[in-house]
Amino acid sequence: MDSDKPPIVISRVVDAPRELVYRAFTDPDHLAAWWGPIGNSLPRDEMEFDVRPGGYQRWTEVFPTQPGLRVEVHIDLTDVVHGELIDGIAHVTGQLPEGIAPHETRMRVEFHDDADGRTRLEIRQWLPEQLSAPANQGWNEAFSKLDATLSNAQPVTVKV
Repeated sequence: MDSDKPPIVISRVVDAPRELVYRAFTDPDHLAAWWGPIGNSLPRDEMEFDVRPGGYQRWTEVFPTQPGLRVEVHIDLTDVVHGELIDGIAHVTGQLPEGIAPHETRMRVEFHDDADGRTRLEIRQWLPEQLSAPANQGWNEAFSKLDATLSNAQPVTVKV
């Protein structure tokens, strides 16, 4: 993480409004539905979020095909602008897959309005160079789960 240039830069348009996409990243129930590679899951009872500058996001990722793996992710949020930005340092520990050591990674996710009510995500991630390929694969698999989750999302009506 000592370079100004992030190893991973992703620009992706999601077919959902910005507020819903932002919620997919900041609400534990939403994140549990799509985060991580296909087959992995986040036990909802092992998630804790306080999304604000100086807050945190914490969860455990489990691998049903490899029951001994339990990846602990603790993100210290440095910058949060509701509906627009999440930036923080993730501390990745736990029982990690073979060849992956505990590490830190900075993630910056920007949310932008796009045409026809869609959202453009701009994601930058700084992490150890040797983790770029597995992280890119993880993002691609997670995005397929995010797309499926958002296509099934129902609008929320709030009574005032």
